[in-house]
Amino acid sequence: GGMLHKPPKLDIERILISRSDRVKAVDLHPTQQWALCALYSGHVHIWDLNKQSILKTFEVTDLPIRTAAFIARKLWFVCGSDDMQIRVFNYNTMERVKSWDAHNDYIRTIAVHPSRPLILSGGDDMLIHMWDWEKNFEQVQTFEGHTHYVMQLAFNPRDPHTFASASLDRTVKVWGLNATTAHFTLEGHEKGVNCLDYLANGDRPLLASGSDDETVKIWDFQSRSCVHTLEGHDNNVSSVKFHPNRPLILTGSEDGSVALWHSSTFNKESVVNYGLERVWCIAVSKSSSTAVFGYDEGTAAIRLGRDEPVVSMDNSGKVVWCKNSEVQTANLKTVVNAETVDGEKLLMPAKAFGTSEISPVTLEHSSNGRLVAVCGDGEFIIYTALAWRNKSFGSATQFVWGSDNNDYATREGSSTIKLWRNFEQRKVIKPDFTVDSVYGGPWLAVRADDALFLYDWETSRVVSRIDVTARNVVFDESGSLVAVVSESSTYVLRIDREVCQQFLSSSASASDEGCEDAVELLYEINEKLATAHWMGDALVFTTNEGRLAYSVGGSTQNVTHLDRPHYLLGYIAAANRLVLADRELNICTYVLQQEIIDLKSAVVRGDEEEARTRLQSIPESERNAVARFLESKGLKSLALEATNDPELKFELAVQLGRLDLAKSMVDANPTE
Repeated sequence: GGMLHKPPKLDIERILISRSDRVKAVDLHPTQQWALCALYSGHVHIWDLNKQSILKTFEVTDLPIRTAAFIARKLWFVCGSDDMQIRVFNYNTMERVKSWDAHNDYIRTIAVHPSRPLILSGGDDMLIHMWDWEKNFEQVQTFEGHTHYVMQLAFNPRDPHTFASASLDRTVKVWGLNATTAHFTLEGHEKGVNCLDYLANGDRPLLASGSDDETVKIWDFQSRSCVHTLEGHDNNVSSVKFHPNRPLILTGSEDGSVALWHSSTFNKESVVNYGLERVWCIAVSKSSSTAVFGYDEGTAAIRLGRDEPVVSMDNSGKVVWCKNSEVQTANLKTVVNAETVDGEKLLMPAKAFGTSEISPVTLEHSSNGRLVAVCGDGEFIIYTALAWRNKSFGSATQFVWGSDNNDYATREGSSTIKLWRNFEQRKVIKPDFTVDSVYGGPWLAVRADDALFLYDWETSRVVSRIDVTARNVVFDESGSLVAVVSESSTYVLRIDREVCQQFLSSSASASDEGCEDAVELLYEINEKLATAHWMGDALVFTTNEGRLAYSVGGSTQNVTHLDRPHYLLGYIAAANRLVLADRELNICTYVLQQEIIDLKSAVVRGDEEEARTRLQSIPESERNAVARFLESKGLKSLALEATNDPELKFELAVQLGRLDLAKSMVDANPTE
């Protein structure tokens, strides 16, 4: 049935919230689960995140400390404060190693060289100084050129001979350690720049900067151009970090929120807000999945769950997945049989298939399973599913298939969508709103901030506007049903295809909003769904809490409870089994009888005759559950036919006035 679209990938677990004075700087220790927090009060705390308690407190000064960092290879931390001094402490012995007058005004930022004994500092005197601790912290270089406060410094982790600086003069400058003037300047922010960070993993030459203009700009520092602007904060952006081992950018703002964006697609994946007022600083760990945030009113720490697997299954049970850039495949039809146990891990005869030339964020079969598209790193490649031959490629932040195997769409950035057929581009759509995401299937769904637009593939026109902030959109195979998953609940809508066709063929339909009565709300599921998949009129889904269930016409039936998050890959009809994978790509299956789905679907459509016919093929073990469903839908006589439970049978017989039947049951069982 309908294609499986990737759910929001982020699984965020809060591991610490602590109220304190304003926290202006945070850093994470490279090997210990420790967080360094520098406070406006002049104190520095080291937190043990495992124990959730303060390990050590340093009463450094009585003025604000705006910057602090670990120098773990020396067992030190360094901090800079409004008394214009830099101080270095040994965090084990707690003794002060050194303190000196470093600037002629407040110190805003300190950066530590990843391997050499060098520290950079910058501040309100508009200067950047470099200090060498092997020369007793002697000042070995000064870098001049900014015309306002220097707010943040960062070494380029892949070329630490260079570093970048962010300034309230609205620029970012990139410098070399040997020259006192900047190599070049990146201009584009409309207000002062508060923060910056380099992308450390992968090979794209990217730098991010956050500004009082409320945006984050992503720069290519080789071509010296802005490649993307992240918009979404409602106040100054105070902090930005590329995650060192996940495809994420974290941004903190004085609006009180931390936003998490995908570093390839630039989709906003999630937002966290802990009500601690303005965000001032963010630190991410290289060795764990921890991130720490500093606020006006304290500190918060989160753990990011693992990303979901990059995997797809066609309708016949052939699974393709990618680990690192190795592509592997297995045919589940050969391992799923009558003896398969629900929830048991399948031992799959996986075979290496080839490699992916890009590191994929998504991997998805076309609807007939003959092609597989991978997308990531700003590119897409379409391979043949049989021999893994490269058929087509191009640039895209996102790729989705249509329901016709020849149709697909690509999104480039937040402004352009291209429609393709048979590997030829046939249409470019430039909506007058910012495009956050696209979803494929019989219609092309395009997500703006708080609305979803359904486009017709053929005419590339909008047929409907749905006012929901969507996190995921899943169509059924026919394009008559759609599940729109939002942050807290899921809306199931019917799409009236005839109304849509009339609207598209009438000439007066140039409206951007589509037609009024194209969709109607059928029901709502008051849960956030992790993954969803249509089987006929039934929406099968998993939740983040681990529920596997399905809903037909708004009545939900549990299948099982899973002990950890799973992702639905689809359904193998021959075996009546749903297929699920966990993050480590352990694949398991659960029986779900197609007959039951068909019967319930017939009931919801009001086709009692078909329901009666379907009842014949329902297995004995499922009849009571089906009877209860029929009863709940008011079909009592059908429920009476279905049940094999004497109590329910008796109850229904009485309700229906079939007193002869009720009496004969009592006569047969006089003891009850």
